[in-house]
Amino acid sequence: MTTLTQDPPIQTMDAAKATTRQIPRGQWTTFFDSFSRQHDGWLASLELLAPDLGALTEVHNRPLAGIAAELHRSGRDSIAIIFGRIPSELTHIINQPTHVWLKQTAEGADDALEIESAEGPTALLRFRFPRLSEEVDGTIAWGEP
Repeated sequence: MTTLTQDPPIQTMDAAKATTRQIPRGQWTTFFDSFSRQHDGWLASLELLAPDLGALTEVHNRPLAGIAAELHRSGRDSIAIIFGRIPSELTHIINQPTHVWLKQTAEGADDALEIESAEGPTALLRFRFPRLSEEVDGTIAWGEP
């Protein structure tokens, strides 16, 4: 009797080991402070995802200046994503964020942040070149393309 075996589905190693983890609200301030220091000047893009509109690119390959969370007891929190000067600083505000997700590559490099909002589209911040922080010996200078 011949037994047929089926090959498992083909997956890349990166896809199989990539991780996504939720950042609890109580850790947002500390997380964003550390994340901002670690990724200061990294080229990033910001997409807004809405079911009725699809994906809209708001920012494309600009240096990240920082991310800050403002938390309130009332629940009317906000998160600001600030991009550097090319030619001027740009800030995107997310009102009433509900969830923050960190997506990492198989190697553990930060790839993207996804921020869901009760009031608007989901914000997706992606890095142009996801790398482990220890692999980066410098960042783009302000004003460089």
